[in-house]
Amino acid sequence: MPTPTDLVTDLPADFEVFGQAVATSLADLLGGTTGQVLSKTTNADMDFTWVTTDDTNAIQNSIMDAKGDLIGATAADTPARLAVGANGTVLTADSAEATGLKWAAVSTPAYVGCSLYKSADQTLSNVTTTVITWDLEHFDTNSFHSTVTNNSRITIPANYGGKYLIQVTLNWNSSSTSYREARIRLNGSTILAYSPIQAASSGGVANTLNVVKSLVATDYIEIQGEQASGGNLGISGGNAFSAQVQVTYLGA
Repeated sequence: MPTPTDLVTDLPADFEVFGQAVATSLADLLGGTTGQVLSKTTNADMDFTWVTTDDTNAIQNSIMDAKGDLIGATAADTPARLAVGANGTVLTADSAEATGLKWAAVSTPAYVGCSLYKSADQTLSNVTTTVITWDLEHFDTNSFHSTVTNNSRITIPANYGGKYLIQVTLNWNSSSTSYREARIRLNGSTILAYSPIQAASSGGVANTLNVVKSLVATDYIEIQGEQASGGNLGISGGNAFSAQVQVTYLGA
């Protein structure tokens, strides 16, 4: 017969046969201390054990050593600590690292583009649209331009299709008659931007253009000038006021 301290799973059956053994598997549920939780020990019925919340089946509190630490993994089911990085660094994926992560310095994107100017004046005939040539470079990061072959062209290199800032300054020699014009031309035909101004009563004037355009690899741009002074007139070159053009890659 059951005693007052036995756990009974089927009271009618236990009393049906005098002296029948009493199932005590529920005894595993007794006891435990404050803060513990039940954990399944095996697949058997009612097989539990009391464990602390920071048990071996959970990520241990002790894995974290300092403010800012992160938890990564070195393999499947294998958590690991990634120590906090230095101030200003950023978290970066790196398959060569144990956790596949690392702290790295912020990288500054490399500038991509070119800046061109002229070694001497270029003479433009009256009321004649003329392509401006560029025989000198302040810089050219990715072979946008050649000072020898087709030196009027700035060609978009492979893998750098996207948005471009195009900046143009055409400084004209002195003449007080009529207009001066600058144009950005795409692929020998399409005008992307246009700047007309009137001549000044004294001294030279300058056309300026600042535009953002979408360009693809192999596209090329050229700068055109036109003047109506009544005769030949020069675009300034070879000095601090030299005509110049900059093309800057902004991104895809």
